[in-house]
Amino acid sequence: MKRIIGYVNTADLNHMREEDVRALTVINIAFGLIRDGEVVWDAKDARDGIVSIRKSNPELKIVLSVGGWGADGFSQAARTKEGRERFAASALAIVKEYGLDGIDIDWEYPGTSLAGIASDRSDKENYTLLLAELRKTLDAYREGMLVTTIKDIIVIQFILQAGNIMSIGFEKAYALQTDMKEASRYLDYVQLMTYDLQGGFQKVTGHHAALYHSEGNLFDACVEKAVNGFANAGVPMEKLILGVPFYSRKWDGVKGAGCRNGLGMEAETVGGYGGDYGELKESWIGKRGFIRYWDEQAKVPYLFDGETFISYEDCESLGVKIAYLKEKGMGGIMFWEYKCDPSGELLSFIKKNM
Repeated sequence: MKRIIGYVNTADLNHMREEDVRALTVINIAFGLIRDGEVVWDAKDARDGIVSIRKSNPELKIVLSVGGWGADGFSQAARTKEGRERFAASALAIVKEYGLDGIDIDWEYPGTSLAGIASDRSDKENYTLLLAELRKTLDAYREGMLVTTIKDIIVIQFILQAGNIMSIGFEKAYALQTDMKEASRYLDYVQLMTYDLQGGFQKVTGHHAALYHSEGNLFDACVEKAVNGFANAGVPMEKLILGVPFYSRKWDGVKGAGCRNGLGMEAETVGGYGGDYGELKESWIGKRGFIRYWDEQAKVPYLFDGETFISYEDCESLGVKIAYLKEKGMGGIMFWEYKCDPSGELLSFIKKNM
C-alpha cells in the first residue's frame, strides 16, 4: 500500500475535515521540540482533535514530528548513550499520553549549524544511534510503532556550493552528513523534502519542486536526482517517500522578462514564500495579469506576469509525480502542509490517483 502522509500543524488538528482525515494514511504533527535533552510538545487542546480524527479514520497513524527549521537540541541529545536514552524515553512518554503511533525525526541538519542549531562532527554517527535507540524504545512499548525521518535536499546542495565541493556530485552528498544505508535499518520510511529546491538561497527564478531538470532552469536540483541520490546511498526504494509542496515560491523584479517567460532569469529578490495553493487559486492563477505556463521537461507549472515569477504545484504536476513514484516502486507521497489546501482539491486528487 502506498502511503499518503500529510504534515498538520498542532493548531489545525481540531479543524480537519472528515473527508481529508479519511484520505490520509499518516498524519505528521508539526512540531514537537527538544528542551534540556527531552522531547516536549505544546499540545494545548490537541487531545480533542486526536480523538475526533481517530473516530473518522481508525486505521490512520498519528505521528509526532520532532524538530523543524531552527529546532535545536538534537546534536546535544544524541552525543551520549544517556542522552539518547533520555530523548527516547521522553518521546515515548508523549506517545503514551496522547495515544500516538510513532515519532518522526526532523533534524535540520546533522553535521551543520546552517539553521542556527548546534552541530558536531559526531552527528553523522550519532544520528543513526539516536534512531536505533528510538526504535528499540518504541518497539518495546508496542509492535508496529513508526520511526521515520524527513530529509532536506536543497540545504545539502547549498552546503556543497558554499564549500566549493560541487564536483563530488549531488548524488553522493548525502554521505557527508548521514549514513542513510545504516540509518534506514531503523526507519519505516524516509520522507524526501523534494521542494524548496530553488528559492530562499537564489536570486534566480526557477522551479522549487521540479520532477526533472529542464534546460530553462539554471539549477539542476530536482525530484529525480534526489530519489536516485538516496537510493544510491542505500535507502531501499520502497522506503522512500516523495515530498510535494502545497505552497509556492515567488521572485519579484524579474529582469529580461521577455525571455523564457521569466524562467531562469535574475530577480531582485530571492524566492521567498509566495502563498499557499488556496491563495493562488483565489487571487493569482489566471488573474491580475498572471499567465500559467507548463514546463514540459520539468513537468511543473509556474506563473508569470512580466515582473513576478511564481513556482507552485497543481493537480497536473501531482499526477505526473504520482505516476513516477508508482513506476519507481516508492513507498508513497508526503505533503507540506495541510492548511495550505483549504478546499481539499490537492489532497482529494492525490487520494483518487494513489
